[in-house]
Amino acid sequence: MEQVLELSNAQFQTVYNVLSLALASMAATTVFLLAVTPRVLPRYRLALVVSAMVCFIAAYHYMRIFDSFSDAYIAVGAGTPGVQEVFQLVKGDGFNEGYRYVDWLLTVPLLLFETVAVLALPAAVRRGLLWKLIPASALMIILGYPGEITADITAKAIWGALSTIPFIYILYVLFVELSKAAKNQPNQVGKELNGLRWLLLATWGVYPISYAFPMIGLDGADSFVYRQIGYSIADVLAKCLYGLLIFKIARIKSMDDSPEFAEAEMKEAPSSKAGAAA
Repeated sequence: MEQVLELSNAQFQTVYNVLSLALASMAATTVFLLAVTPRVLPRYRLALVVSAMVCFIAAYHYMRIFDSFSDAYIAVGAGTPGVQEVFQLVKGDGFNEGYRYVDWLLTVPLLLFETVAVLALPAAVRRGLLWKLIPASALMIILGYPGEITADITAKAIWGALSTIPFIYILYVLFVELSKAAKNQPNQVGKELNGLRWLLLATWGVYPISYAFPMIGLDGADSFVYRQIGYSIADVLAKCLYGLLIFKIARIKSMDDSPEFAEAEMKEAPSSKAGAAA
């Protein structure tokens, strides 16, 4: 990948703030998911713990991405009359985009695992789905990385096309086979599961669009900035929002599985409000 040598002040601040937003979102969602784990039945807690792990891993890598970006560009011309401040790439260092791919290699399989885990499917069905989804997700990330780091448009297109094959397979499993496996779920869970799959499709669709910017003539600083915005916002939606939906499904299934649990939860809510009012 060709390094962008110079960013305007506005471009630098945009990337800086987007990375900061993503880091804060991942950290906050990690804490929330761990805090609400006792609010679901034990059989669904694994899904929440895995979702918290996804956000924690992402928060760590966003901290590394943030530091790499901050260290890679230095301000030039600040305070000089008549000279507009810009940020230039530090010679010999550069911005490490590889942190994103390490993050995705770890978190994308876990995202798919938590989707299957929250449904509490029979062991044989669960294993079958995981054997299809997790290797395909790892292959998708591995095939996309060479295209990300190359400046050759032809090579980028080839690796992007290869990465799209497991991506389409994952969508097939999520939309077809997972639908069959989830037929015995409560009606509301079916609706939420459908929302999960469309969220994955919408957010994962941002990644190839951002990846393809250089291939459609958008290059240089603009391509770099738009790519960082696209990747970061998609990560927040695919991990933080996705984790919150996983919690919602776990709550619905917990209430449906155990009337006693549902009654205890419903009793606790009014008492909590009363305590807060007092």
